[in-house]
Order: sequence, then C-alpha cells, then structure tokens
Amino acid sequence: MTKSSTQTMRRFFYLALLLIFAASCVPNKKLVYLQHKDELKHLDEIKKDTVLREYELANYEYTVQPEDILFIKVKSLTDEEFDIFITDKTTSGGNQNNMVLSGYLVDKSGNIEFPEIGKVKVLGLTLHEIKELVQNLALSYLDSPTVEVRLLNFRVTILGEVNNEGTVNTFNNRTTIMESIGLAGGLGELADRHNIKIIRQASGQTSVIYVDLLDENLMDSEYFFVHQNDVIIVPPLKQRPFRRYFGQNVSLFLSSVSTLLLVISLINN
Repeated sequence: MTKSSTQTMRRFFYLALLLIFAASCVPNKKLVYLQHKDELKHLDEIKKDTVLREYELANYEYTVQPEDILFIKVKSLTDEEFDIFITDKTTSGGNQNNMVLSGYLVDKSGNIEFPEIGKVKVLGLTLHEIKELVQNLALSYLDSPTVEVRLLNFRVTILGEVNNEGTVNTFNNRTTIMESIGLAGGLGELADRHNIKIIRQASGQTSVIYVDLLDENLMDSEYFFVHQNDVIIVPPLKQRPFRRYFGQNVSLFLSSVSTLLLVISLINN
C-alpha cells in the first residue's frame, strides 16, 4: 500500500470518527425540561432569586368515573351502637392495597352502595361534591357528622424511554405529568421529550394528545395535569439505535482501525 493511499485511509478514518461522534451527540436543548424560548443560551444573564414569569394553572378537579374506588369515612358524635355508617369500609386501615379492597366501587351506572341507605349517585361529581353529598345524607342519621373522601385507585401508566416502566398509583388526583414521570423514575437520556404521547379515556372515548415537555408553556396547558387511567408513551430520540446498538461496538471498531493504520504506517516506513 502506497503512502498516499495510507493518508487517504487515515483521512477517511478521521472523517468517519467525526461523523460517529456528531451522530451520537444529544444537545441540551433536547434534554432540559420546560424551556422558555432560547434561555439556555443566556443562563448567565437570568436574574436570580426573582420571579421571571407566572402561569395560571388550569382549574382542574377530577370527576368520578365508573370503576373508580372511593374511600369514604364518616365520623360523628353519635354513639357507635347507633351509627349506621360504621362498617369495615369506614374503619379499615393499613396499606393502599387493603384500602382499595375495602373501598366503595363505583358501578357502571355511577353509583356506590351504602349499607342501610342504598345506592348513591356519584358519577361526574368531584371528591368535594361527594363529601358534601354524603355529609348531607349523614345529617339525617348522625349528630354533627364529618366526612372524608379519597380516590384510592388513581393510576397512570408510563411506557417507553423511562427508567421504570409501569403503572404508578397515587392518592393525589391533582397530579401533573411531570410528577407522574418522576414517580416512574424519570425519563432516560435518550427519551424524546418533545413528542410525549398521552392516551386518555373519558366518556366512552379514547383521545390521543401529544405534548412537549421541553416547552415551559406546557404549564399553561389543560394537559399539564394527568387524568385517571392515562397512558403516557415516551418515544426515543433518533440517536437511540446508534447509541444503544452500534455505539456499544464503536470502541472495538476504532481500536481495530487504529491498529490497522499503525501497522500500515510501520510497513511503509
């Protein structure tokens, strides 16, 4: 092999090396959540310890759907022997699984069933409205009743480029998409934060929505809060196949080519 061909091969090697590193790079602009315009270029100019912007969060309150499980606890000054609301459902404690098993299941018609009272319609009501409804019912039977209501099975499924795929459960029915992803261990480095898919079920329909976690304006969106049974799908960046598969063998490839060039150079000399 001539000296000129060796130089040509060396140039090709350096060019290939440059292209490999360029293809594998993921810029910060694709990684940083909730960006505002081009602020990443001017971080040193941003004023510290001051409010830069304010967003009005959506006035979102969850309304109960069929198959929801409610924890309802009624307390009063009435003696226990005359308290018709004291049941295993209102007194059970323990972990979340036990509470779910002992909760009130909303049937397909949107009702829950109380002992001694019968069916109570809760479909489409907020937890606060259910609390007032049960409290008004209890006033006919108990002295100074107070009511506690919680949704026990609020869950969101998160799939794709997250550190822990699966379903996350929370007692907080006012949970943001950022909090949900945090409960799933956060997104992987190769997650496409610009194109997050949400599959939402409501009123017998399934909707598909895309949101951009890189855009700070997401906080001003109605989709900032997740809903019961949402499925969040996180796609990968284009660099993922390269980084995950070819990238694993890059070091071996570069080492082999470097060794070959060294041998050729020694032979030519």
